[in-house]
Amino acid sequence: MSLQVVLTQAVKQAVKTVYKANLETVEFQATRKEFAGDITVVMFPMLRVVKGNPLQIGESIGNFLVENVEEVKAFNVVKGFLNIEIVDAHYINFFNTVKANENFGILKSKTNDKAVMVEYSSPNTNKPLHLGHVRNNLLGYSVAEIIKASGKTVYKTQIINDRGIHICKSMLAWQRFGNNETPDSTGLKGDKLVGNHYVKFDQEYKKEIASLIAEGKTQDEAKKEAPILLEAQQMLQKWEAGDKEVIALWETMNQWVYKGFDVTYKNLGVDFDTLYYESQTYLLGKEFVNEGLKTGVFFKKEDGSVWCDLTEDGLDEKIVLRSDGTAVYMTQDIGTAIQRAKDFPNVGGMVYTVGNEQDYHFQVLFLILKKLGFDWAKNLFHLSYGMVDLPSGKMKSREGTVVDADDLIADMATTAQEISEELGKLDSYNDQEKSELYKTIGLGALKYYILKVDPKRRILFDPKESIDFQGNTGPFIQYTYARIQSILRKANVNKTDNSINVPSTLILHEKEKTLLKQLQLFPEVIQNAATNHSPALIANFTYDLVKDYNSFFQNLPIVMGNEDKNSIVFRVQLSQSVGNTIKNSFKLLGIVVPERM
Repeated sequence: MSLQVVLTQAVKQAVKTVYKANLETVEFQATRKEFAGDITVVMFPMLRVVKGNPLQIGESIGNFLVENVEEVKAFNVVKGFLNIEIVDAHYINFFNTVKANENFGILKSKTNDKAVMVEYSSPNTNKPLHLGHVRNNLLGYSVAEIIKASGKTVYKTQIINDRGIHICKSMLAWQRFGNNETPDSTGLKGDKLVGNHYVKFDQEYKKEIASLIAEGKTQDEAKKEAPILLEAQQMLQKWEAGDKEVIALWETMNQWVYKGFDVTYKNLGVDFDTLYYESQTYLLGKEFVNEGLKTGVFFKKEDGSVWCDLTEDGLDEKIVLRSDGTAVYMTQDIGTAIQRAKDFPNVGGMVYTVGNEQDYHFQVLFLILKKLGFDWAKNLFHLSYGMVDLPSGKMKSREGTVVDADDLIADMATTAQEISEELGKLDSYNDQEKSELYKTIGLGALKYYILKVDPKRRILFDPKESIDFQGNTGPFIQYTYARIQSILRKANVNKTDNSINVPSTLILHEKEKTLLKQLQLFPEVIQNAATNHSPALIANFTYDLVKDYNSFFQNLPIVMGNEDKNSIVFRVQLSQSVGNTIKNSFKLLGIVVPERM
């Protein structure tokens, strides 16, 4: 039973015994640092049930707790806040029960529980992944890992946008200007090669627009009538009609892109359990539109188009089928969601990792699925996030000034190298060790900088700031983990040392107690992060844990200079547990921690 549960029951009993009243809930908060105490009961909500002076009520409850709860050793009341001091034995007993568990806080999935499907990445196949995709992938992957750690079965998925006019633009540009070049003949990653042709199309398209305007066309007319665009549209019509040559080129160029994506995903450290392709799903929703017409979820207008009226829900009317019978994106997303539920019958909810410009789209999608009567629709969540900017400005892939994900990952390793060399951090390492560490530090810095921020906030990403070895950064936390491993190596720690229990009579130093209190929060933080779909909660918990450990390390001798054998055993074990928790929490963020640094 957790301390908070014990105290909740005891406070309710105190109020019942002393004041003959029943409390429904008890509100707790962490005790402010300027006051003695480990956990604080907020008195003000009680005044609705218990009439009287908050100071006197706090004194009465505090005395009851000291007399009746073995975990409570003292209390003080400050302006309506009951600060409770907990006996050291409580924290030591907690530590003895968890210190041998390398996966403390992480739950295994239960067989009968509903699974969760997390969608992320979902790129177009006409260009490489860019900085925006990096935030998407890091968020989606981390949220999937956190939900898994909270005790759920998780499936990671994406829908690859492999059809449409944007794909045909790259294909047409390759036909016109590519001279049959391939990834092998150019030495380029396939996604980069195809992306170059997407940029080339846009350049030629702009030239043709300028030429048509010079001939007297308006800008709108020129944009619609540019020959290269008309040809791309014809190519799309041929694709939809199943033209063999167009389909063959489409398959070839998409395969180039997929191989390129796989390299980026591997470098980024993300993976997927299942893939969906828009070319296979874009017609899926039509049958459900017909079902919705029968049940009154949808209605047909005079021109034959089909709509969903959401005005009573505070939204507007939404088209789900055009008058010519063709589907819109909403139709496809309806069909894809239903197909996923069929493919994975144990899925009870889905998380969509998509930028905040699509907030309204998902609001409508979820509402329509609920109206269609799908039980799992109440467990759909849009993991909405803001854009990422670099100090140099925003990204535009059509103009070829996109911040390429591969280049960013490589640049982070280079920046890590420059800063490490400047600080002399890795002078004792050989070149191969250094190279691997630069990648680990650079990628860790990138991931942490992005994930420590609430997803909804827009980010200005500064690579150099992210690789600072001090402050709330990935490298600072990685360095602390490596320091702990160095301490354990010097202490010659092996796994059997965890079998020695710390005596409950040991008197804790305040720094030790603070560290234990922070460790104790980890299971709750995982559950909260899963519920709120927020890696930032894990990141900032880890930073607080590392700050507490460094304060402990700087103020207390662990082995050298410590003559108390029980204290040595405890502090070494505590260091080991903190190290494991840092490693586990960073794993949930997709970040590797180095054993040496």
